[in-house]
Amino acid sequence: MPKAIWILVIGMAINVTGASFLWPLNTIYISQELGQSLTVAGIVLMFNGGAGIVGNLIGGKLFDRIGGYRTIIMGLTITTSSAFTLAFLHQFFIAYVILLVFLGFGAGLMIPCMYAMAGAVWPEGGRRPFNAMYVAQNVGVAVGAAIGGFLASYRFDFVFFGNGAMYVFVFILAFLFFRNLQSDTDNSSATNVFEQSVLVENKKRFRALLIMCTGFLICWVAYTQWASTISVHTQNLGIPLSQYSLLWTVNGAMIVFCQPFIKFFIQRWFHSLKAQIYVGVVIFASAYVVLSQAEIFTAFLVAMVILTIGEMFVWPAVPTIAHKLAPKGKAGFYQGVVNSIGTGGRVIGPVFGGMLADLFGMAVLFYVLAIMFLIPVLTTFLFDKGLAGQSFSKREVEKPAS
Repeated sequence: MPKAIWILVIGMAINVTGASFLWPLNTIYISQELGQSLTVAGIVLMFNGGAGIVGNLIGGKLFDRIGGYRTIIMGLTITTSSAFTLAFLHQFFIAYVILLVFLGFGAGLMIPCMYAMAGAVWPEGGRRPFNAMYVAQNVGVAVGAAIGGFLASYRFDFVFFGNGAMYVFVFILAFLFFRNLQSDTDNSSATNVFEQSVLVENKKRFRALLIMCTGFLICWVAYTQWASTISVHTQNLGIPLSQYSLLWTVNGAMIVFCQPFIKFFIQRWFHSLKAQIYVGVVIFASAYVVLSQAEIFTAFLVAMVILTIGEMFVWPAVPTIAHKLAPKGKAGFYQGVVNSIGTGGRVIGPVFGGMLADLFGMAVLFYVLAIMFLIPVLTTFLFDKGLAGQSFSKREVEKPAS
């Protein structure tokens, strides 16, 4: 990979590591330390997720208007100041809620910019820059959640200060290196937007993005059940929390160490982006069929392995398609839409899954989720219909890094 991608990968990993100090512990802290109900905790996390959606959309637009460097510095300023303020005011519920909203918004500003910059500095890389960013995110989640839990076992204060310290590291990295990437990510639009044919084509591209993101939303609604309904379900079956946590360890380890195998299968059999999504979605669905019969830890482990294989096909392919769909000067906005849809799925998923599980039981929930994967199959088939001179069913040709 080019040096610029490595810089972005390191920045993404540190950024997500800092965020992951806090997010797995939010519900525990709000309920046990601040004395609020689980319902209130859920509402607070919805506010945080909603702020992230707004941040994704605004961050993408700002990338196109003022560039990635300035937008990322803006997001880091918000997250760093909010994290350190939270370290001193986390005992107060109202302050905790407000600062959590600012953290969600600031983080939302940065993520689409990093993805858009990755696509801009290595356009010939195809899915590879987005796959690298996806792996970096998962490394950050695994490392951050582990360190955050370790710090919380001593004092919760350490979690908040650790969160802020990670954002300081990212700020320094961005200040020293991201500025140099700015010239490579020139987003000034040279397209004459007053030409009717260009306007029509851009509308078709945005419509294609929305169709694709409809299926992406379904995938995220299903995926979030692992952190919400499935976690409770495993406890009700008597599976220890340590074994449930091991599932996520397996998930993170596979994402990092199985990349060569996924690359081999993609290059050998699943050459196009649409083929990758078709395969990934079918694998996704099969994981929930396995879950419908799962009663012991081994079955949940098998389902997690299947799920992880599916996500390694789907998650990097979607931002890659968004990058290819984006007209000149709209790369940031398109990545913002993709990230906001992912965040929206993480907000909707626990509510949807909880209601369905309460009304009909977990087995019905899993069967419904498996059937719902027909939607992303359909949206993947339809999204690029009518796009002039562009097909995502053809083999993706990737050039080596210069």
